[in-house]
Amino acid sequence: MIKVGKLKFIGIVEDAGELSKVKIFPGFCAGLQRLNDFSHLIILYWFHLRDNEKERSILKVVPRRHPGAPQVGVFASRSPSRPNPIGLCVTELVKIEECTLTVKGLDALQNSPIIDIKPYLPRADSIPEARVPEWTSSGPPT
Repeated sequence: MIKVGKLKFIGIVEDAGELSKVKIFPGFCAGLQRLNDFSHLIILYWFHLRDNEKERSILKVVPRRHPGAPQVGVFASRSPSRPNPIGLCVTELVKIEECTLTVKGLDALQNSPIIDIKPYLPRADSIPEARVPEWTSSGPPT
């Protein structure tokens, strides 16, 4: 196993729901400058409730949110059980107040640590002709 550097959490999900509040730690607030120029964000977070040896060792899953999905390797799914429990979600930025973001569509739980935030760029982040298996067409958006 190769280990490089040290992961630093930059914030935490204070409230989770239809509108979620993400509190950025004071030492990282300067990184929010001009973020309000973007309507959508990519938020990377830590599946803190899955950060244990059992969940990190799961390599095959049946995607629960997709009825009829076959068993697949964890890397062919969005399962929170994975070797490195990192979540990724595209959210709509509703507002920024000091060091707190209000976002819509975040699927993280309350107290989930935030790893990083990136602006969503349609020309770079949207691939309309991407190929996906048929089973991904059922179930909620992830």
